[in-house]
Amino acid sequence: MIKKIVAVAALISLFSCNNEEVLLPQENVSVLKNIEDHSPIYMFFKTEENKDNSEKLDTIVEVNRKNSIASTNWVFNIDKRLPLKLVIPEVMNLQEKKKSSSHSKAGTMNVFTYSDSVAKNLAFFPFTDVQFKYRKHFSKFFIKKHAEHFRNYHNFTVNFNKDNKITVDGNDVAREDFISFIRDFADFTSDGKITMLHLNFDNRLTYEQYIKNKILVWKATNNEIQISTFEFVYDEKKLPECNCKL
Repeated sequence: MIKKIVAVAALISLFSCNNEEVLLPQENVSVLKNIEDHSPIYMFFKTEENKDNSEKLDTIVEVNRKNSIASTNWVFNIDKRLPLKLVIPEVMNLQEKKKSSSHSKAGTMNVFTYSDSVAKNLAFFPFTDVQFKYRKHFSKFFIKKHAEHFRNYHNFTVNFNKDNKITVDGNDVAREDFISFIRDFADFTSDGKITMLHLNFDNRLTYEQYIKNKILVWKATNNEIQISTFEFVYDEKKLPECNCKL
């Protein structure tokens, strides 16, 4: 039986049927308001004693997908406190399990959940087509390696670093200026090509920061500005050495 999603406390929290709590991020817009025929997947924030230091607690992720049905839309309810280095490998694993299932159904979606603090409803951010490149990849190098695939686009590398600061092609951009910067820069430099935004996230960012950043980028899109289906969640220590600014 598919679990019922219950939003409480002005949609700040979401509870599973066994009363474990998932704290959701909040934003002021709903990318997608309704989704039917879905199965919930929960990622809980947990802590455990550090094996090397008993006075220190390590953050871990506990995944519950017992009632996920491959032929339905999958709704990912992820605690906002979890870091991407724990979240993304689990998401990638579940994406692959659904894709490889004999019961998988064409046209079904995968979505992240968050709460819309203005409309007071549970909201969804689709990521069905996203292909995650994890740990060792950054879009600047990926685009260069696959230049033939991207040559018909005007490509922007958008990076959200460990401090959640934004750069676009190595240029610092204030969060409040991001949308106007992207649209003005794209209009000035695109030469009639579609502008493709390639998103990069330091894996130390939290799921809350990740969702807020994705929604910020989504707000900047239009018919001439699109988001690449490749998404880069990187470990800075694993990237190729580069003298350039990410």
